[in-house]
Amino acid sequence: MKHCYPFIIIGLISICIFSTADAAEPDFRFGVVADAQYCDINRRGTRYYRASLTKLQECVTDFNSRDDLTFVIHLGDFIERKFASFDQLLPIYQQLKMPAYQVLGNHDFYVAGADKGKVPQKLGLEKPYYDFAYYSWRFVVLDGNDLSLYAHLKGSAKYKAAEAMFQSLKAKEASNAYDWNGGIGAEQIAWLKQTLENACQAGEKVIVFCHFPVFPKHSHNLWNDAELVDAIEPYKCVVAYINGHNHLGNYGQKNGIHYLTIHGMVETPDQNAYAVFEVYKDSLNIIGYGREPSRVLHIKQSD
Repeated sequence: MKHCYPFIIIGLISICIFSTADAAEPDFRFGVVADAQYCDINRRGTRYYRASLTKLQECVTDFNSRDDLTFVIHLGDFIERKFASFDQLLPIYQQLKMPAYQVLGNHDFYVAGADKGKVPQKLGLEKPYYDFAYYSWRFVVLDGNDLSLYAHLKGSAKYKAAEAMFQSLKAKEASNAYDWNGGIGAEQIAWLKQTLENACQAGEKVIVFCHFPVFPKHSHNLWNDAELVDAIEPYKCVVAYINGHNHLGNYGQKNGIHYLTIHGMVETPDQNAYAVFEVYKDSLNIIGYGREPSRVLHIKQSD
């Protein structure tokens, strides 16, 4: 897809000026969706839960009309609540003709206690956090519900660890001290560092996906956001961290890493939100649809 920038008129001839990245086709493209958050309930505020059925179908139809998407990923909060909501939305997502991945969000666990442990499998996940690769790029999917007050039963070790982290944040009056956020435990952080180390040694570039943002500071951030930023920054092969959760979207850059929050699909009665990422050697060109803006993220070349 070419993007035409201001043109020069010479006599009767107009010359369209294209960006450097437009000189060639991207190495590959992939689709991104965040916070479909469907449930068969009335709207609340600006969230139109039922409308996500139509919006996701529109998005899937658009993605399937293309022959150039390597994969699609949904960044968490597939449903608003109720385990039965998965059965109404999943058949639409499963129409995708390309590999389709899922990230776990907080609302995905707003189900009955007996169903909480079934959520990853329902979304087709063997593990709550994992990684995959295409074209010398490594994609790392994190589980920000690892330590949380909604994904685990009261009294469990994970719940107690989450409660301790949450109370510590509340005592500090942290801006993200909300029970609808979550944290990542030591075991997953160790796995993340090893995965990034392996990717860097293999000469791969990396994008990290999670439901929760970690930068800039925001009320929706992962509880241990600074710890996550510190964990990924030493690895120069990391290009971007992409998430959902904050439906208004957000962006920040720190030490060569792009931190991008994708707008939530569930917002507004009829305006959609999703994106196609075009991957070039020197940039990520993001083609936004609906409420998601288009932008170019330049890739800092590793030393």
